[in-house]
Amino acid sequence: QVQLVESGGGLVQLGGSLRLSCAASGFTFSAYPMSWYRQAPGKEREWVSTINTGGVGFKYADSVKGRFTISRDNAKNTVYLQMNSLKPEDTAVYYCCIFGQTPSSPGTQVTVSS
Repeated sequence: QVQLVESGGGLVQLGGSLRLSCAASGFTFSAYPMSWYRQAPGKEREWVSTINTGGVGFKYADSVKGRFTISRDNAKNTVYLQMNSLKPEDTAVYYCCIFGQTPSSPGTQVTVSS
């Protein structure tokens, strides 16, 4: 059974940084591209970033390009999202999922104060 557990969220000030982690189990992690999504209150879920299986190919939403970095450690079955220069509009619940699937894990809350 696929299980994804996000962590690392919290409250941070404008311009601050956070590193999110997503621990995966129940499937062959190294065989799947992984994605991060986010959903702010009252807004649609938004795709943030995707990384390929080898960790050397990635894409970002324009809203986070240049500020966020996705990475993965296949030995640890974990995908990360390094978030720098955070803005209030980055406030959301962040979710990880297998690429192409709908996020269904609890997510981790990120709140950026101004």
